[in-house]
Amino acid sequence: MPRMQESVTPLSEDDLTLIHALQLRPRASWTELGRALGVDPVTVARRFHRLAERGTAWVGLSPGPRLLDRLCLAYVEIDCAPGATARTVDTLGRHAHMLTIERAAADHDILATVATADLPALSRYTLDLLPRIPGVTAVHARIVTHMFTEGGRWRIAALDPGQRTRLTAPPTARPPRRGHHEITPFDRALLGRLVHDGRASYQSLATGLGVSLSTVRRRVEQLVRLDVLRFRCDFARPLGGWPVAVTFWARVPPTDLAEVGHALVRRPETRNCAAISGPRNLILQASLHSVDDVLRLESRLADAHPSLDITDRVITLRHDKLLGHLLDPYGRSTGVVPPDVWAEPRA
Repeated sequence: MPRMQESVTPLSEDDLTLIHALQLRPRASWTELGRALGVDPVTVARRFHRLAERGTAWVGLSPGPRLLDRLCLAYVEIDCAPGATARTVDTLGRHAHMLTIERAAADHDILATVATADLPALSRYTLDLLPRIPGVTAVHARIVTHMFTEGGRWRIAALDPGQRTRLTAPPTARPPRRGHHEITPFDRALLGRLVHDGRASYQSLATGLGVSLSTVRRRVEQLVRLDVLRFRCDFARPLGGWPVAVTFWARVPPTDLAEVGHALVRRPETRNCAAISGPRNLILQASLHSVDDVLRLESRLADAHPSLDITDRVITLRHDKLLGHLLDPYGRSTGVVPPDVWAEPRA
């Protein structure tokens, strides 16, 4: 795990090419990755293990479309008493329903991405539990009515076209999505381990869970095939050239919302895009290289989508949590609080 007293070194070009490769193929073998990158498998494995030990890159989980459709998600703005924000963030970081926590340069102190099993659980969490946390003065939830894309689809641009081609599987007709959709206690235990290490071998998962290797392999492959889960590679963005995260809140005529949302997800900067409840019915989150890029992106969005009315743009001051991973001020993973959105919300 990263230590605050150690020197902070930006990610190298070799690091970024490996991260891009893992974004495309998070569980590819070291041999496959080495072949695409033009280095031997031992070197690839050593590079990744060095990144993981430092907390500067990791492979974890991302919810698939089928899972997103079944959960209740919300973007929650939280106000804190003066001087209480850091302590509140530390408390919220331990909550299994808090997927992502950002400290914002905005009227609100914290922007959190929250997920629960259903709307009643979300209401209990946001109306009954969060306001009682010491330091919290106000809670405003914007419920996601449709997720156009989430952060697991975001890619950096470090590989050349030939390398990307070698790591991108040719399109094939997808098999029918048949199988067991319900998330079982076994699935929750399995996902909890994969959040810690998305590249964990089937054998190590089977040993840790006390089941056969074939049981683990079959269920993981089934959950992926059913679009319930996806693997993703994340990294310390401030050290990799993407220090700026911005959230745009916008209004779009309902008749244009689907078209605009699907167009926005094709932009390379887009990290998350969703239709939400309230007068501002669209949220777009992007990763950028500089603060100057915020205005440039907003101008391009206005030119491309005349019906898109951006009402606010909020720059993230610090990411404190990202899909269960607790982050230090440089974006490095310092620990994991596995999301368990099916559990009853509790402090």
